[in-house]
This record gives sequence, structure tokens and C-alpha cells, in this order.
Amino acid sequence: MSDWWEQAVGRSATLERTFTAEDLAEYRSLSGDTTEDPAGGESVPEPLIAGLFSTLLGTDLPGNGTMYLKQEMRFLGRAKPGETVRAEVTVTAVRPEKALVDLDTVAKVGDRVVCEGKALVMAPQYGHR
Repeated sequence: MSDWWEQAVGRSATLERTFTAEDLAEYRSLSGDTTEDPAGGESVPEPLIAGLFSTLLGTDLPGNGTMYLKQEMRFLGRAKPGETVRAEVTVTAVRPEKALVDLDTVAKVGDRVVCEGKALVMAPQYGHR
């Protein structure tokens, strides 16, 4: 077993992003999503927040070559344009024999949780071939 696997549990990575009104307009244009926010006002679409987790998993932890296998998310609140969203992924378990990594995921605006969940990824660069 490599050192990465032995030291992985408890590791975390974070990413902060402040979405602008222009980001939301571009998202709507690219996705075709024209739905209104039922709570009134404008909020950051959930797929943009989910994308922060994907970015972290593919670029930082575990990193390049990661295969996204499963993601569970619960959206508990909304982020508004101009608010900074902080996404964090934390390794909770590893299964090196299958190159699998379990992670907790959370996105917050300040101390307020807007999304939480779990992810399962395969990290082939660390696995046994």
C-alpha cells in the first residue's frame, strides 16, 4: 500500500467561488434552464454548486485522473450572487484494493450550510494495476 492510501483518511481540500449575476446568465444560456427561483429573487443554481465538488475531486483530492462514481447531495439553503461559496471535500474511507475513495462534501456560505453530501470516486493513479 502506498503512503497516499495510508495517509488519505482525514485529508481535505477546499475551493471558494463567488458567483456573479453574469455567471448565472451564462449558466442559463448554456443549460437552457429558464426556471425561476421559487423563493423569489435570484440564487446560484444547484448544479453550479455541485460543480465545485467535481472540480475539487478532479483537480485536488484525489486529483487528476479521478473517476466520479457516485454523488449524493442535499441542498439545505441557497447562495445568492455575490456571496462566496466555500466547498470542501474530506476523505472518510479508502479501499485501496479497488482504488476507491469515500468523501464527505459540504458547501457553505459563511457558517451556513447550503449543500452537504457524500461522494465515491476511483483514484486510479494510486491503485494497484
